[in-house]
Amino acid sequence: MKRRMLQMLAVVTVLLVTLGAIKAMQIRAAIAQGASFQPPPEAVTTIVAQEVPWAATQTSIGTVAAVQGVLLSADLPGIVSNIDFDSGRRIQEGQVLVRLDTSQERAQLAAAEAQRDLAELNLKRSRQLLEKQVVAQAEFDAIAAEARQAEARVGEIKATIDRKQIRAPFAGIAGLRQVNLGQYLKGGDPVVQLQSMDPIYVNFSVPQQDVAALRTGAEVRISADSIALSGLSGRITAINSVIDEATRNVQVQATFHNPRGVLRPGMFVNVEVAAGSASQVIALPASAVNYAPYGSSVFIVTDMKAANGKPYRGVRQQFVRLGPGRGDQVAILKGVNPGDEVVTSGVFKLRNGAGIVINNSSQPGNDPAPRPEDS
Repeated sequence: MKRRMLQMLAVVTVLLVTLGAIKAMQIRAAIAQGASFQPPPEAVTTIVAQEVPWAATQTSIGTVAAVQGVLLSADLPGIVSNIDFDSGRRIQEGQVLVRLDTSQERAQLAAAEAQRDLAELNLKRSRQLLEKQVVAQAEFDAIAAEARQAEARVGEIKATIDRKQIRAPFAGIAGLRQVNLGQYLKGGDPVVQLQSMDPIYVNFSVPQQDVAALRTGAEVRISADSIALSGLSGRITAINSVIDEATRNVQVQATFHNPRGVLRPGMFVNVEVAAGSASQVIALPASAVNYAPYGSSVFIVTDMKAANGKPYRGVRQQFVRLGPGRGDQVAILKGVNPGDEVVTSGVFKLRNGAGIVINNSSQPGNDPAPRPEDS
């Protein structure tokens, strides 16, 4: 019995050793197969890096402001008797926009003119009598003073009538009128906005460390979403003499020609200011950059060898230092050399050493000043 148990134990031991050896051989074969496995190549697009002139620019957000803009209001109280303008139309300097009722003032003017005429007659008679020494000098001076007072009263009433005619202080575009016929206006009640549209200001701010690169007369370019601003030329006309203590920014003002009235006060625009001469940099499509918290990188195409010694086209991850962006492009300051073939699309599915297949039939955007048809 004991002998049989030993024989059985020996058989089981031999069986386990055999199974273990077979399994170990299978594991070694799988490891060898995994080590030699080459993932299928990824389809990408590429571009050959080249140096291009890159203008030194500063970007900011600007606000459009009228060179002259005012909310016209009533100077004196009165009832609106005439409205002589249309909302949104061009207004000439000095044009009467609104007339208030002046019937009472005109009646007072007629009475004052009659009193003035009488005072002038009395003054004329007194002068004749004074020459004949019939009246005293003091009496003549009193009559002359009354004549001047009567003349001043006429001028005062005429000025009141003129102040009840609201005129445009400068040429511009009228906004929406805020009065109606027959409406009673108090002094200071709003009538209409008036804005001078051509030329027009664009105000923006830049950090204090960038002010030294700006100068009066420098070219300014602007853009805005869904608005065609091509052909608008602008120049810096003023740089503020003080720095905002809260933001440490400096206010800058540029003047633009605006003949078509595309720019309107209150609109915000993207501002780009030329600041210095152009330099040569590597410009790549922004889609070529793999952005990551630990650093931005690109993938450079190079010839590689697999573990089995077979050559293939692969990519090498290269960390880069980025400069400013411009349209679809971004400036590469360090990490890429002219002539390097760089992957421009598909970077999110690549890793260092990955195989690739290049298909440049459809390339990503690479325009420094793109103009999308529908933004």
